Amino acid sequence: MEAGTEERMKPDYRIWKLACGVLALVAACQFYFVQELIAAFAFFAIGFAALALVVVSLYMLQKAWEMTIAHVFGGKHAAVQGFKAEGSARGIL
Repeated sequence: MEAGTEERMKPDYRIWKLACGVLALVAACQFYFVQELIAAFAFFAIGFAALALVVVSLYMLQKAWEMTIAHVFGGKHAAVQGFKAEGSARGIL
């Protein structure tokens, strides 16, 4: 081998250090984005659970109101008659 060839093949540690630094920076960014995605998913899940709780609560209040009206009017009202006709099929009354 020639002496000039060995000098050209000698690794340049500044470039190697820079490349490792860039790779470390890319890896750190990836971890940061993964953390952000997990946090966003957690916020989305909490928000969805809160929305579902509100919807179910309103649904239960509406059904309780229907049963209260049916009990108060005792089946004399036309809307209550329709409610009673469907009630047995739904298992409510």
